[in-house]
Amino acid sequence: MQTILILTANPQGTSRLRLDQEVRDIAEGLERAKKRDQFILESKLAVRPRDIQRAMLEINPSIVHFSGHGTGDEGLVFEDETGLAKLVDGEALAGLFALFAEEVECVVLNGCYSDVQASAIAQHVNYVIGMKKAIADKAAIEFAVGFYDALGSGKTVEFAYKFGCAAINLAGIPDQLTPTLKKKSNIEETVVNRLLEKQVNEHTSEDFQELSNSDREILTELLTRSGRAEPSARKALCIKIGIEPNQLTFLRQSTDADFALELITYLHITDDQQALWKICKELEVVFKRGKYAADLESIKSKLKT
Repeated sequence: MQTILILTANPQGTSRLRLDQEVRDIAEGLERAKKRDQFILESKLAVRPRDIQRAMLEINPSIVHFSGHGTGDEGLVFEDETGLAKLVDGEALAGLFALFAEEVECVVLNGCYSDVQASAIAQHVNYVIGMKKAIADKAAIEFAVGFYDALGSGKTVEFAYKFGCAAINLAGIPDQLTPTLKKKSNIEETVVNRLLEKQVNEHTSEDFQELSNSDREILTELLTRSGRAEPSARKALCIKIGIEPNQLTFLRQSTDADFALELITYLHITDDQQALWKICKELEVVFKRGKYAADLESIKSKLKT
């Protein structure tokens, strides 16, 4: 059983955020999730630094989610005794989470410019998600809902992170690269991870190598040159690789190269190895010999189908 603790803060004098909607949407997603019996959701609103400490002691969460404002190096924005903004920096947060490193598996900082605090906390916690720049309110909600929908279906934290990024993209919001995932440098496989990975062994394998930036650049270039990324061929390509064309907000990109880049990025973020493998097969028809054929064979060998 995993307990998710959601902490929200929107002090007086700061721009209004739809925090209630975020908490409600996360809860609704978990209630209908396949693995809903494995999660307990607790939330604390308008939190002060003291409230965080008490919640950590009382609830003993395995996942901690902060939703609110961030200011970069100065810290995350909580509330003081009068409801005004109170900044808490990354060093202070890292010190707190160091005390709960054995219990907390993941921390999500769903606030603007929270990448700094994420890096500090990741010294002690296996997985920490932050935002490397400002993120729109709607994008933050889409990411959170996608992330917990994936966890609720039994996926790993890393898959859920990619799924949350994909949810932003599918909503037509250009913020899918804003969330960042930090991992503790000496991360060890925990019992919880082993159970989750067993449930999703189609997506996680010791033999699986994630595609490199170079691999994705090659696929993008070859897809553009093959003619499969032309407007008249895009829907047919999507159907062949098992993707519903209408779910892609970038289907009508103005150039072939832009469409190819968006498609390869989308498939990488969603970890759709089967679709990537099918793209390789399509490209092999065009690039039958030479260097590109060898490149495609190498990329295919990294994909689990």
